[in-house]
Amino acid sequence: MNQKSAGNLPDMSSSTVAFIGGGNMAGSLIGGLVADGYQPDKIYASDRDSEKLALLAAKFGIRSARNNQDAVEHCDILVLAVKPQVMRTVAEELAEAVQQRQPLVISIAAGVREVHLDQWLGGGIALIRSMPNTPAMLQAGATVLHAGAGVSKQQKSIAETILRSVGLTCWVQDEALMDAVTALSGSGPAYFFLLMEAMEQAGIELGLPASTARLLTLQTALGAARMAMESSDGPATLRGYVTSPGGTTESALKTLENSGFREIIRRALTAAKARSEALSAMLGND
Repeated sequence: MNQKSAGNLPDMSSSTVAFIGGGNMAGSLIGGLVADGYQPDKIYASDRDSEKLALLAAKFGIRSARNNQDAVEHCDILVLAVKPQVMRTVAEELAEAVQQRQPLVISIAAGVREVHLDQWLGGGIALIRSMPNTPAMLQAGATVLHAGAGVSKQQKSIAETILRSVGLTCWVQDEALMDAVTALSGSGPAYFFLLMEAMEQAGIELGLPASTARLLTLQTALGAARMAMESSDGPATLRGYVTSPGGTTESALKTLENSGFREIIRRALTAAKARSEALSAMLGND
C-alpha cells in the first residue's frame, strides 16, 4: 500500500495522458496530477459536454480534445472515466484508434471486467482496472488496482502514480477480489455517512442543538479516522483505550454488540459484493 506522494512522476514525465470522460473522478485525477507537478499541456480530456470540458481546461490548463478518437491519437496513457453503462459503446468506438496507438489503458469504471473491456477494445491491450472511491475528490481516496496480462512493471508504476495523486493505492492479484473491494472501499464512504447521520440525529434527540450535534459528529469521525491511520495499533486496541470498565462507552458498545452490529455490517458488505458481481455480469452481456 502506498500513500500519496507529491511531485513523483519519473516514469511518465514525457508521456501524454488522455481522459475519456470529464466527470468528477476524471477532474479529481487531473487535479491531483497537476498538483503533483505534471505538465497540464500533456493532459487531454474529451467529453460530450463542452461546458464541462471548458471548465476543466480553464481550471487546470489542460487540452480539450475535439472528440474521443482525437484524445486517443494524442495519448500514451488512456484513462477511461465514463459511466459503466456506456463503457461498451465508448470502447467499441475507440477500438480502431486504440489498436493503432496501443496506449496503456486504465479503467476507473466500476464493475467492468477486464475480459470484456479488452474484447471491446479489440484485444491484446495493456489494461489496468482500478476502483477509486469518492474521497478521491479531496485527494483522500483509496484506490485498488489490478493489472491484466501483459502489463509491464513500468506500466503498473505509471498507473499507480496516476491513482496515487488522489490518495493511497494498493494492488490485488486476483481480479475477482474487485467485487469485495467495491463492497468495502468503493461503497464504504456511504456506510460512514449513514453512521454519522444516525449519530447526529441521536445527538439532537438527546437535546443537543442541531449544529452542535453535527459538528461533534463530524469532528469525532475525523479524529477517529486520523487516530486509526496514524497509530500502529489496530481498531480493537484503539477502541479499548476509549472503553473504561463499567463506563459510558462500554454501555454503548454492549448495546451495539447485542443488537448484532457486526453481523449487520457483514451482511451489508456481502450484499454489496453480490450486487457488484451481478452488475458486472450484466454489463458484460449488454
